Amino acid sequence: MTTATTDSMGRGTTASKDHKKPTPAALKGAIQLGIGYAVGNLSSKPDRDVLMQDFSVVESVFLPSEGSNLTPAHHYPDFRLKTYAPLAFRYFRELFGIKPDDYLYSICNEPLIELSNPGASSSWFYLTSDDEFIIKTVQHKEAEFLQKLLPGYYMNLNQNPRTLLPKFYGLYCIQCSGVTVRVVVMNNVLPRAMKMHYKYDLKGSSYKRRASRKERVKSSPTFKDLDFQEMHEGLHFDPETYNAMMKTLQRDCRVLESFKIMDYSLLLGIHVLDRRPLNRGSRLDSRKGQKVLYSTALESIQGNVKDPEPVADDDTLGGIPAKHKDENLLIFLGIIDILQSYRFIKKVEHSWKALVHDGDTVSVHRPSFYADRFLKFMGTTVFKKIHPLRGMSSKRKRSSLHVAKSASQEILSPQKEKKEEEKKAQSMENLDGNFYSSSKRPDLLPRSTVSFASAKHSEEDLESSEDRRASSSTIALDDPLPCLSRSMSESELDVYLHHTVSPRRPSWSLHPSIRKLEKKRVLSSHL
Repeated sequence: MTTATTDSMGRGTTASKDHKKPTPAALKGAIQLGIGYAVGNLSSKPDRDVLMQDFSVVESVFLPSEGSNLTPAHHYPDFRLKTYAPLAFRYFRELFGIKPDDYLYSICNEPLIELSNPGASSSWFYLTSDDEFIIKTVQHKEAEFLQKLLPGYYMNLNQNPRTLLPKFYGLYCIQCSGVTVRVVVMNNVLPRAMKMHYKYDLKGSSYKRRASRKERVKSSPTFKDLDFQEMHEGLHFDPETYNAMMKTLQRDCRVLESFKIMDYSLLLGIHVLDRRPLNRGSRLDSRKGQKVLYSTALESIQGNVKDPEPVADDDTLGGIPAKHKDENLLIFLGIIDILQSYRFIKKVEHSWKALVHDGDTVSVHRPSFYADRFLKFMGTTVFKKIHPLRGMSSKRKRSSLHVAKSASQEILSPQKEKKEEEKKAQSMENLDGNFYSSSKRPDLLPRSTVSFASAKHSEEDLESSEDRRASSSTIALDDPLPCLSRSMSESELDVYLHHTVSPRRPSWSLHPSIRKLEKKRVLSSHL
């Protein structure tokens, strides 16, 4: 048995090429045994803070079938196990409340369940018997990229453990009989205990985004973007849930954009509550409670809630309630396939596809454009906000308008009453003969033009009234009103006298004969 620690990703194999390739069952057993050994060996190391060099550590150990002083005997072919950043992933598991015993029990207690892969990649998927964890095989480049991503991933999880991004719990490499398999342990987005009536892999693009014929004939096919637009008119959520979900998606997409990641997908599972549930027997009863914190869809979008009680139960399993037409739904979702960076090969792929089709519709694109297109598609086509009924909204609008009108009338009525009181006050002052007390009327006559008013005032009162007129913001009355020039017509003079006559004078005083005398008096005063 040999054990080594290196600071780079391992490549190649050390096993003899004469051995036959391991069977799928032997390979699954080796994965379970290797993870069990790595986690058990890590328990002997003391807890400490994660350091920067911990992200680049790779521990290697050889496990022969006959066993050794440090490794147990097993009935699988000899294999070598490499564990990447063990201390960093131990911190991630602790952050999500995963105890080492529960982690080992979930992965190693019963055989892994192999799942089909609807995507274009050649990855294999294994599910633990309790629905908690997914074990996915990754390529060498993806494993290398994930290890480089760990410092930023560590920082993001510290700031926000509630996220729709994949939650990574371990990265391992198994080299057995000339075969090298790298696997990553993640959270399970779609629990098998809940029947998914519809499954979608959504990217927000349209070029070749339709499920193949081979995929459609499966018992539980995974559809794509164009299929969703044909089969659904959008999933409706209440405003609070919609806002929380879009806020979480926007935050996660900006994190991926900062890491130059694109070509990721939203895995969406839809359970129709009105239909009779299927396959919810013994597996559902076997769930003793949620082991992983923040792993359900409903928890992942509640960013402002701290330390909630587990929401997964026998009815919803943490699904998000939604509606489609008259159907009540439970939604399960998560962002997957985030290990694709916009490297040179991806830039070439985008350029080549853009030559034969619209470049903005292909899935491979620069990270910023991909994030914006992804969010726009999710926020307008896939997820929609439930608005109040039109009748209710119109009634609310009418009632609000009525309240606004009544409020405005209450505000305006005192103003009208105030104006009327001012007018009455002015008229009362005019009745007393004080024509110059108000500086707000630009049509007041100067003292020289109103001889019948000047006779009733003392000289001091006239001087004070002139001072008030001089300080006012109305037109100056130093010159005798230009409108009373000699060229003024008799009709204009009639109108002028009608407006400036004293309120004390009765209406019969405007008899034609009296008006003619008034005209002569006014004109004579100017002459």
